[in-house]
Amino acid sequence: MRKALLVLALVPLLAFGQTYPNKPVRLIVGFPAGGPADIFGRALAQGMASELGQPVIVENISGVGGVLGVDRAAKAAPDGYTMCINSASPLVIAPYSLTKIPYDVKKDFAFITLVVRVPEVLAVHPSVPVNSLSELIAYAKANPGKVNFGSAGSGSITHLAGELLKAEAKVDLVHVPYKGAAPAVNDLLGGQVQMGIFDVPILLGHIRSGKLKALTITSATRAPSLPDVPTTTELNYPNVNSDNWYGLVMAAATPPDIQRRVHAAAVAALKSKAVDEQFAKVGGIASPGTPQEYTAFIAAEQAKWSKIVQAIGFKE
Repeated sequence: MRKALLVLALVPLLAFGQTYPNKPVRLIVGFPAGGPADIFGRALAQGMASELGQPVIVENISGVGGVLGVDRAAKAAPDGYTMCINSASPLVIAPYSLTKIPYDVKKDFAFITLVVRVPEVLAVHPSVPVNSLSELIAYAKANPGKVNFGSAGSGSITHLAGELLKAEAKVDLVHVPYKGAAPAVNDLLGGQVQMGIFDVPILLGHIRSGKLKALTITSATRAPSLPDVPTTTELNYPNVNSDNWYGLVMAAATPPDIQRRVHAAAVAALKSKAVDEQFAKVGGIASPGTPQEYTAFIAAEQAKWSKIVQAIGFKE
């Protein structure tokens, strides 16, 4: 009798785990609609909806470089119905660049998988008399403080990528922050700044038209859309790696079986032709992996960028 009662008591719990999800799932994107993060998020949501058998609804909660979005996910009910697309900014850079953040990266998140990597390219205005990374470094050393680089804002990957190059090549480059990539690229095209490191898709058209010169891809592998441009790894600067990237996280207390279900759905979606094609349109390379691999990746990124943030004394 006691065994029978115990089995009956377990039935609802088993049913809950087996029927997840039984309603729409929310995917938070911590950036405005229409941008790269939103495009990647919506493609992933569509792919995961097919795998989960429920709609995956994208909700844009932007602010503080993605911090508000991941904070909402961390504090959501840990029932598997709230996920979040995160970038490097809130989980890797913010812990070192912001005076205070509303979550603990190590305790408050379940790291599901890396989602996508976006190669970045270092490009210069045609007025700069260089045609390679080595020539740029030599020119910068001969003209200290006279080469400016634009970024999407202080503390952004586009800013820290330039600082990383400065540290590794031991050159004096001057940072010029903008409020977003678009105005920075406009001034790069106009020659108000001499160089910049941005996502390949943002600069691709300008490079192909000859308005900018691409010197190197700041990644370990070449960008499919710029196959003739060498990587920083090939050019003996392997530490100058500044891929932009996005991953998938949930509240840490989400039951393990639901985390596994979400991970399986995400990986299947990321391996699908439909999602791969959507990512490729904006220069993204689908990069599914295990939760353990994503956790290790986050730790490695923190180790790299925290040194740069601390070296330049950047704090907000």
